[in-house]
Amino acid sequence: MASTKRTKSVALFNEHPQHDERPQQKSGVQRRLELIESDERKMQHQPVVSNALKIKLEHLKTFSALTDNQAKFFDVYKSGAYFMGLFGSAGVGKTFLALYKAIEEVLDKSNSFKRVVIVRSCVPTRDVGFLPGSLEEKQEVYEMPYKEICTTLFDRPDAYDRLKEQGYIKFISTTAIRGISIDDSVILVDESQSCTYHELSTVISRTGHRSKIIFCGDMRQNDLIKSKNDVSGFLEFQKIARSMREFSEVNFTTDDIVRSSLVRNWIIAAESFGY
Repeated sequence: MASTKRTKSVALFNEHPQHDERPQQKSGVQRRLELIESDERKMQHQPVVSNALKIKLEHLKTFSALTDNQAKFFDVYKSGAYFMGLFGSAGVGKTFLALYKAIEEVLDKSNSFKRVVIVRSCVPTRDVGFLPGSLEEKQEVYEMPYKEICTTLFDRPDAYDRLKEQGYIKFISTTAIRGISIDDSVILVDESQSCTYHELSTVISRTGHRSKIIFCGDMRQNDLIKSKNDVSGFLEFQKIARSMREFSEVNFTTDDIVRSSLVRNWIIAAESFGY
């Protein structure tokens, strides 16, 4: 009887929609399916990359170390280390150096690495509210630093997008990383100071066969300090990593700041006041 009444009620509602003008709410499953279909349509309409636009190793500009610690990282990377940490002040080139060496290795066909996987937690410096769009569209704002770096590395503004289309770069937020295994990749975990311990532990446990992983971070740039629910797990991660023989780290100081003299003098002045 209950089933019959529900069927009748639905039929009446369909026949006389004016009785209830409230919009029907889509289920979470329906919304996810729509997002997936939207992404699939975008993929189907993506242009094929012509040979003239494809990025190759010979297009990558050459950069030399500017400080002793930058040279130390180059040596550590060349040694074949597969679990690395680049820590320290802003403006020393941690992300730039890591992405440069990762792309250089991926584009070199003589090794097994197929892609660079950039991972970061999508935590803003300041809350800007709800961002519309699919997960991929929400993440685009966090890809801007890597687009700028790739523009410098290849001296062309479309470098990052071309590398993504060719499958050489993949961007993943910690939100979507659970349950996957990242094989044959150079994994770059950026802004790791703004990750919880759970996120950092989850990311490192995704490292698969023939992959290496680099963590970049500086506790002084932690964006979780304003969060009431999340706490940075950066220091706990460092403690555990440093107990492992596989771990290699480079600690940058204000002497390594290369972004500009203003940045260097600002950070030195801030540190003198305990910031």
